[in-house]
Amino acid sequence: MKANMFALLLFLLPGMSIASEISPTNAPLDLTHHVIGYLAVGITALAYITAMSEEVIELRKSKPMVLGAALAWFGICIYYALQGEAKVAVAAFESNLLAYVELLLFILVSMTYLNAMEDRGIFDGLRIWLLNRGFSYRQLFWITGFLAFSISTAVSGLAVGLLMGTVAAAVGRNKPRFVALSCVNIVVATNAGGSFSPLGGISTLFVWQSEIVGFFDFFSLAVPCLVNFLVPAAIMHFFVPKEIPLAVRGEIVLRRGAKRIMALFAVTLIITVCSDIFLKLPPAAGMMAGLALLQFFSFYLAQTALEPDGSDRLGEPKPALWMDDRNYDIFQKIGNLEWDTLLFFYGAMMLIGALGFVGYLDAIAHFLFGQISPTLANIWIGLSSAFIDNGTLMFAVLSMHPEISLGQWLLLTLTLGVGGSLLAIGSAPGVGLLGQIKGVYTFGYHLRWFPVILLGYFASIAVHFWINARYF
Repeated sequence: MKANMFALLLFLLPGMSIASEISPTNAPLDLTHHVIGYLAVGITALAYITAMSEEVIELRKSKPMVLGAALAWFGICIYYALQGEAKVAVAAFESNLLAYVELLLFILVSMTYLNAMEDRGIFDGLRIWLLNRGFSYRQLFWITGFLAFSISTAVSGLAVGLLMGTVAAAVGRNKPRFVALSCVNIVVATNAGGSFSPLGGISTLFVWQSEIVGFFDFFSLAVPCLVNFLVPAAIMHFFVPKEIPLAVRGEIVLRRGAKRIMALFAVTLIITVCSDIFLKLPPAAGMMAGLALLQFFSFYLAQTALEPDGSDRLGEPKPALWMDDRNYDIFQKIGNLEWDTLLFFYGAMMLIGALGFVGYLDAIAHFLFGQISPTLANIWIGLSSAFIDNGTLMFAVLSMHPEISLGQWLLLTLTLGVGGSLLAIGSAPGVGLLGQIKGVYTFGYHLRWFPVILLGYFASIAVHFWINARYF
């Protein structure tokens, strides 16, 4: 232990000689050529490589990211503390943490509602309905794709990906090829649908929260996003099995409160949009108000459930399904969220924030938006989102503060949103499905469809320049 501490002090010694460089205005230092900067880059690269190797080493992706974020910021803060300027680094850390908390609260509420709806039998009912209709696998391929595209405009991509992945796995239980193809299609459709709505994708949510693109301006990307979904789906269609799955003989039974929870979710989205437009509150504020409504409704379900003798609190006999609601607790739904993915985003955002504080993002921004055209820069950034989550990339670009037109911001939103579909690890839905549909939907299988997804990527960009030329 003493040797490790001594090594740490030696590691920090090179920076002690530039203490006089601390600005009296408390501006951050440019540490891009300092050992602290190299440390941040090395930790970030190692954390991402480890996270991408999740399937091989069987280590959850959040662990290296959270540890990497801690090490990077500890290194920065220790260095600043030695210079007597700890508050500068702490303020930067808190700023990045606030951005993550707003994102976390938004997704937390969205996924809690989805868990509550799943508990009430809504999605199981959807599965039974799809199977009882006698749809073929090809029809189910398109239905799940369009459902993912539509729902993702109002629900976070991670939640939609997990939801539709569950439906595809259920209806294609005996056809792994259908399930794998459907998962690829769902990832593409979810990212495309979420890219033209501020409520659907993490990258669009960031831009909306930053008040760079107005709420209704996002919908000008609807047609390019639809093209992005349709082009690869039309090609994959011919590889989907033609058979018709066996029908499930079952009755759709929605548990008590199912429709009211769906109505509460709709009210939550309305509150979120209106509070942002009229009150300028961050979207997380409206979502948390909706969570409060759900909490009170869960209390109502528990209080009006059956007593052990089979009657309600007033002595009236009620259906047996009410019995399970006696211990209904919405906090159980919160506990069942995909915390591994949510913590992965924490590590990713804090690592990106560390690189920005050190000075690397400013250097990259100077090159991307100063030395080459913004269009080419946005296309390349979108392509890079195949390797790095689009939400963290958007956070990085926002931290660069580039001076570009509304059309270019929309192009960036489009490319980051749909570019994440190129690889399974490039977006939240893909990462989520890798963990949910293990052994069937894999990184390698998604990679097979890289060329057709890339074709849809460039087709959507061409359509954007065609129909949204007025924004440039």
